[in-house]
Parts: sequence; structure tokens; C-alpha cells
Amino acid sequence: MSADARFHAVFSLLQQRRLPEAEALCRELPEGADAVHLLGLIRKESGDLPAAESLLRKSLELEPGRADFHVNFGNLMRRLARLEEAESAYRAALARKPAHHGARLGLARTLNDLGRSAEAERESRTLVNANPRDPQSWSALAMALRDQDRAAEAEQAYRQALAVDPAYAPAHHNLALLLVNAEKTEEALAELDAAQRLGLRGFEVNLVKARALVQLGRFDEAEAVCAEAVRIAPDNPDGQLLLARLRYMRGDPYFARDLAATVARQPENMRLQMLLADVVRRSGDLANAEALLRDLLSRFEPQTTPPELRSALATVLQEAGRLREAEAEALAAATARPGDPVIIQNLVAILLGLGRADEALPFIRTERQRRPLDQSWVAYEASAARLLGDPSYESLYDYSSMVRIYEVPVPRGWSSIEAFNKDLLEALRKRHTLAMAPLEQSLRNGTQTARNLVTDPDPVIQAAIAAFREPIEDYRAKLGYSDTCVLRSRNRGASRVLGCWSVQLRRGGFHVNHIHPEGWLSSAYYVHVPPETADTTQRSGWLKFGEPRLPIPGAHPERVVEPKSGRLVLFPSYMWHGTTPIHGDEPRTTVAFDIVTSA
Repeated sequence: MSADARFHAVFSLLQQRRLPEAEALCRELPEGADAVHLLGLIRKESGDLPAAESLLRKSLELEPGRADFHVNFGNLMRRLARLEEAESAYRAALARKPAHHGARLGLARTLNDLGRSAEAERESRTLVNANPRDPQSWSALAMALRDQDRAAEAEQAYRQALAVDPAYAPAHHNLALLLVNAEKTEEALAELDAAQRLGLRGFEVNLVKARALVQLGRFDEAEAVCAEAVRIAPDNPDGQLLLARLRYMRGDPYFARDLAATVARQPENMRLQMLLADVVRRSGDLANAEALLRDLLSRFEPQTTPPELRSALATVLQEAGRLREAEAEALAAATARPGDPVIIQNLVAILLGLGRADEALPFIRTERQRRPLDQSWVAYEASAARLLGDPSYESLYDYSSMVRIYEVPVPRGWSSIEAFNKDLLEALRKRHTLAMAPLEQSLRNGTQTARNLVTDPDPVIQAAIAAFREPIEDYRAKLGYSDTCVLRSRNRGASRVLGCWSVQLRRGGFHVNHIHPEGWLSSAYYVHVPPETADTTQRSGWLKFGEPRLPIPGAHPERVVEPKSGRLVLFPSYMWHGTTPIHGDEPRTTVAFDIVTSA
């Protein structure tokens, strides 16, 4: 066999993953860069990545002008998550061979992984223009568009990849992920089924499918698929969190058992340890959450303790009402990492709880400048202004003009709002099949629908969303525009419902005070209220405004609204709001949604 024939034979064996045979034959090749490089690729495929890196580097030293060598080295660096080195390798390949498809494709994907999606888009468009029949190039473009929040364009690019090659399984999977994020659930499942028929398997496919099944309310299937995802990749926090959340909502008392078992097997995995503590905290078990975090803390010297660990402990201590201890941990975390908004927010909430708004205000103003549309920081700014007697509070919490009550018009096809609400209640009851509220939500002793109702095809639900349009536009017209008002300055352009869901409160059910960080306007529409809500003394299930999530001295509710069937309340998303508990056996059912504008 000639040397060329041997090279081809080794490469063929490598492609067939007959690695021992490939390596044995490779070692019979004449010494030189090609043999070293091939051996490096074999070691890479066998999982010996340090040896692969050493061999590929040696081949580059022997022949630095080979574009394909640089590309393969870049691929190894991507696999090792050394993205800056991967970028350099791909650019080196393109400097030697500008038309090299693999180099530009690798560069586009790496730029996107680095968060430089606009640059990734440019490289992807170069690929698409050079060869519009390449599905990988269209998929790279779709990922760059997706990460710039251009979902419609990303979807179109994925569909173009599949038009070119309907058997390109990764595009089916990635399109499914995009559709699940948009809660186009039925379409997403069809794409996932296509990907699986084409042989795509593994953690990511199962995780996306579990999310889709949750949205459709097929919880038995969702749990089984999610449990399989966790079995495949037990150290992946996304899978563990989804499985724990789902089991919690289904009323499983051992909802975090898979996560706890993995933590026991991997005590050095701080990320999973912190996730377990957070899940336990959100379930209301503050004592165990604190114990988990203190166990983690004991493994570090004070000067090497990760700031996020101290901040997590501060959150637990704050919720337990131990504000002085919480302050010490939050301050240490903020000092170590002053640019982290989550850590700073914890400190701000604790300072406000201690009545020290003057100390919290500088942090708040800094974050308001960095994130002017983040409703959380507007809420904290209002709370600080209220404590300090600053007149800006009155403009932020102008209840007379910013909290408006509407009687929703009767949708076409129904004789009265009572008849419509009866049908709407029946549709929503079919979707309230879980036992508990989501772990991360403000809801206590109640349930929330799993799917964004905006994408729910039920005609009664869609009629409800359409009926809200008239009150929304009336609110906007009466609100007006002002570039000096944080609420009114966004009252431009078209408005859309960002998310819509239903909540059902049961005996003892209520909403913890909260805001909606992603919205502009928020809402409560009362589908059905029990008779007890009419008691103006007890005020069961009433909507209240102005009281922050955790106690702040002097910050009590300032406005309450009586719930009535057919009533819609609209208010700023940054305005603290919650409810008083209901006490009887008859549930209270609402629909809520957030609105944003295109301005």
C-alpha cells in the first residue's frame, strides 16, 4: 500500500470511529506533519484531549501554513471551551485560505459563543452568500440572529436550512428550541420528533422536549423525559432545576431527590450545591437552605469565599428576618464583586429593610443608569424615595393616574360578561391540573397555568386576550407621554402582550408582594371570585399596592382594589403589588398578563 493510500485508509477508519485500527495504521505512516496531525485527531476522538492538543500543536510547528491544521486545532479549542484560542486558530486558517468553509463556520459559531453575535452574523452571511445551499451556514446565521433577540428572522433562517436539507437534524432541534421559547409548542414537538427520527439523541433533545410537554400540560410524559435528561447529564443544572420544579408543582414531597443525590456524589460541585440550596429556599425550607450554604462556606477561607455564596446566604438570612447577619454577608459579597447586579440587589433590599434608604440609594442610581428599563430598580428607587420623603415617589406611584379599573367589554359571540366568564373559567380549569405553584413565583397555596396563554389555541382564551385590547389602548391614551416620566416615556409605538397566564388561589392562597421585571404594564383580570371577597372588612383576596416584598419600615399598602368578576386592573409593572389571602374553599381564578411597547 502506498503512503497516500495509507493516509486515506487512516482517515477512513477515523471517520468510521474505528480508532484502535486507525491509530495502529497511523503509526506506520512516514514521519511528518500529516502523520502527527492525524494521530492528534485520533487522540481527540478517543477522548485524550491533552495528548490531542500536544500533537496538533506539534503538527502546526512542523507546517504552520496549513489552513486545515489551524481549523482542526480551533475545533479542539472550542471543545475545551477555550474560545479566544479557537477564534485565533480560525482566523489564522482564514488568513491562509480565505474561502475555507470550516474555518469561517467555526469562527461564526465561536464569535456567537463569545457573545459577539453581530460579528457572528457577518461571518454567517458571508458563508450563506458563498453557498446558499449549505444548511450549516443557515443554522449558524440563525443562532446569531437568535442571540440578538431577532427570533422571527432566526426562525426563518432555520427553516431555510431545512428547505435546503430536510434531513439536517441539528436544525430541527434548534428550531424546536426557538419555538419552545416562543411557546409555539405544537410546532416545537413536531420539529423534535423529526430530529429524533433522524437519529438525534441526548440531553439537549430530552430537555427541550420536556419543556414542550410541560407547556402542553402532559406532565407524566414531561417528568419521564426530564428524568432521562438528568440521567444522561446529572451535573447539568438546567435539567436538574426543571425536574425539581416539575416535581414540586406536582406535589412530590421529594421533588429535589435527583439533585440531592447528584450533590452527594459530587460534593465538590459548588454550582449544584448552590442550586440545591436555592431550590430548598424557594420551597420555604430556610433552615435546610442555610445549613447547605454554611456547609459550603466552611470549605473556604474567608478571603477566598466566592461572593455569590455569601450573597445566597444573605438572601436566606433576609427571608428569615435576620437582617443584621444578612447585611454582613451581602456587604462582603458586594465589596468583592461590585459590578454584579444580583449581588447588589440583595444588598439594596437588605439596606431598605433596615430603613437605611440613604445608603441604598447610590447603588440604586448606578443600576438605574446601567439598566434603565429594568422594573426591579425602578421599584427599589420608589421604595427608597418613599422612606426618604422624596417627592419623586409621588410621581412614580401616582395611584390616581397609574392604577386604572375597567369593566371588560363582552367578547363577540357571548350575550354577557357572565356567560363569557363561565366559558373562560371552564377552559382555565382544564389547565389548572398541577398541585402547587411554581417554585420561583410569588404565588402561595394556588396554581398557575404552565403555558403562555398568548399561544394557547383555545378560542375562548384568545377571545379574552382580544377583549383586553380596548382597555389597554384606553389606559395608554389617558396615560399620555412624557420623556421625564419613567412610565410615560415608554408609551410610544405598538403594544403587545408579552406573557399571559392564569392563577387560581385556593384556601389560604395569596400572592407575595412582587413586581414584574420584564413588563411595562401589568394586570389582573378576575374571571371568578368567591363570595367572601365582597366583605369590605375582611377584604379576602383583594389586590394591594405599595408594600414591598419583604418588610420595610413604614412601607405599608397604600391602595387596595376589590376583585369583581369581569373587572380588569392595569398598573405599572414596577409597582409593588400582592394580595390578601382567601379563606374559604371556593377558589379565586384570574388571568394576568404583561404588556410591553415597541418604543
